[in-house]
Amino acid sequence: MMSVPQATSLRRAPVQRRSVERLTRILDACADLLDEVGYDDLSTRAVAVRAGVPIGSVYRFFGNKRAMADALAQRNLEVFTARVTERLRQGSGGGWREAMDAVLDEYMAMKRTAPGFSLVDFGNQIPVGKRDAEPNHRVADALTALLSGVLDRAPDDDLRRTFLVATEAADTLIHLAFRVAPDGDERIIGEMRELLRAYLSRVLD
Repeated sequence: MMSVPQATSLRRAPVQRRSVERLTRILDACADLLDEVGYDDLSTRAVAVRAGVPIGSVYRFFGNKRAMADALAQRNLEVFTARVTERLRQGSGGGWREAMDAVLDEYMAMKRTAPGFSLVDFGNQIPVGKRDAEPNHRVADALTALLSGVLDRAPDDDLRRTFLVATEAADTLIHLAFRVAPDGDERIIGEMRELLRAYLSRVLD
């Protein structure tokens, strides 16, 4: 079953399996409709119809469409973290370079294939065009917790700052790559990887 976002992003946390499944359908419908109509034309009623649930079920979890998009962004981050964790579990012990490749590969895969991800990713583009720093701080926190063990380093402020700088740089260049080409310009993505390797090698080696 698809993961559901943490209870802090919801009006009410689902407890029973049926509620979890209903919330999953709502978020899946929200993601599909974001791709089809965009954020401005998204409505809670349309999500309810697409999910096959009463409108009251949507409002049980979310006060408005912004809260629903935020919950989708939180779910995206949780799914992303799980995918990176699995990649690292299957890895060959290549240190931070292998970990960085796993992070970037999984992000690019979600960017290209996950419904709704191109608009909300981890929350920094809703309203469309807004570049709020908070989601990148959440990503940096997640990477610090996730990769400190790989690096055999304490998850302290210095390591978090390193991942925040890397996240901000990658975020900017990935946006550029997808402005240049609909599926992401591979040359810009390649340059981004080289830039991150140069920065991280100075800090982490």
